Amino acid sequence: MMNNTLRKALLVLNCIILAIGNCGSPIIMRLYFVKGGNRIWLSSFSQTAGWPIIFIPLLISYFHRRKTQVPPNTTNLILMKYPVFIATAVIGLLTGLDDYFYAYGVARLPVSTSSIIIASQLAFTAFFAFLLVKQKFTAYSVNAVVLLTAGAGVLALHASSDRPKGESSKLYVLGFLMTLAAAALYGLILPMVELMYMKAKQAITYNLVLEIQLVMCFFATLFCTVGMLINKDFQAIPREARVYELGETKYYVVVALNAVIAQCFFLGAIGVIYCASSLVSGILIAALLPITEILAVIFFHEKFQAEKGVALVLSLWGFVSYFYGEIKHNETKDDQSKDQKSQSQATEMTPIAAP
Repeated sequence: MMNNTLRKALLVLNCIILAIGNCGSPIIMRLYFVKGGNRIWLSSFSQTAGWPIIFIPLLISYFHRRKTQVPPNTTNLILMKYPVFIATAVIGLLTGLDDYFYAYGVARLPVSTSSIIIASQLAFTAFFAFLLVKQKFTAYSVNAVVLLTAGAGVLALHASSDRPKGESSKLYVLGFLMTLAAAALYGLILPMVELMYMKAKQAITYNLVLEIQLVMCFFATLFCTVGMLINKDFQAIPREARVYELGETKYYVVVALNAVIAQCFFLGAIGVIYCASSLVSGILIAALLPITEILAVIFFHEKFQAEKGVALVLSLWGFVSYFYGEIKHNETKDDQSKDQKSQSQATEMTPIAAP
């Protein structure tokens, strides 16, 4: 078992890693496109291409388990069973498609716009969780869905106001729709992962979650690699690097950096969930949304019109409503659990009357 001090230290470290990935990934990806990159499949590929990094915590965890396991030398190198592997592979392929949708949106939209649209994934998550894992709607979750939908609607009504220079209305609208599709698909993927956890006939440990993340990212990368081969991106990369505005060397640095930072998001999210809860992870991601908006304005001089401010406020309000509802729900469950335990103890202490 992990002591409290170490758990807190790991929580802080994972929060920092999550913040770097959550805020840095859209900025670096947009930098690639703004400075002359136009290979969408390559950008999709880089979102999960950093999957070998996951081997580092996996190996550390393996040697730690091997050292502390009783009896010794009985530690399995791989924990994942075949059914979980198959389910994870399918989800990984869907993640690859989601990466493409997201990369297309980032290529066409300002970061300050795409980030708010992506925030609507919480509404899709609530809907698909209701269908797949029978998660009930509450007044708070319904309110969150309405607010997040309204936020995306405000942006849609003023879609042409922040269109990048030289981009057609058709491409901008397509980018908007692809980003919305990315939010919807990711909203489906999360409940699918939860359903897999529920159906898995094995204990869901931190090590297993790391293995699942590695397999998901591998198959997502494989999906995007096929896309790159069909689109002949590998032949185009050297030509694109030579004419890149920041220079050929920095072209490869940007692509590699995007892969590393994107993986920081996945590892940080897993770590925060393990050290705290999925609720804390979600709250942190929501709290980082304004920071991403500010960074986009600073680095790319994006316009932040009134409608973006309204959409941002509605999105944050939706997040607060959803997570407040989750907190209240968890408190109710804890109270019910305590009451049942107290009643059970009272029953055990009640003397049995003689016949």
